Amino acid sequence: MFEHTIGKRSEKVKNRVERGAVKKFAEAIGDLHPIYTDEENYSRNIAPPTFPRVFDYGNIEELNLPNKGLIHGEQNYHYERPLFVEEEILCYAEVEDYYERSGKSGNMGFLKVKRYGEDPEGKLIFSEEQVVIITEAVRKGMTV
Repeated sequence: MFEHTIGKRSEKVKNRVERGAVKKFAEAIGDLHPIYTDEENYSRNIAPPTFPRVFDYGNIEELNLPNKGLIHGEQNYHYERPLFVEEEILCYAEVEDYYERSGKSGNMGFLKVKRYGEDPEGKLIFSEEQVVIITEAVRKGMTV
């Protein structure tokens, strides 16, 4: 269903690690460590490790997934360095793999997408791998 998207990548999108967004995110996940928000006692604040989930990674051409009904299969982050509050980063995504498996509820698709965040000079800050599971019911409602 999505084999033809393997290797396709989005354009880079500029994002900012906004102080207010970091604070709200830390509150939402219940991790109020002062390194995220305390400007007085830390020379530089950082974002929580899963904060890149809120970034815009652009659109991958021909990868039109529905807004609901997908299953979050797996997600891993790798950091070269922390994300600093108020820095600008460039984010993009690439389809790494797609495969299908047959299960009790029919065929399921497994879409592996890798996302990247770079500084303005092009140095990698983080990468994120995620697997999205597309159930038979969702697949039937999609047109590719």
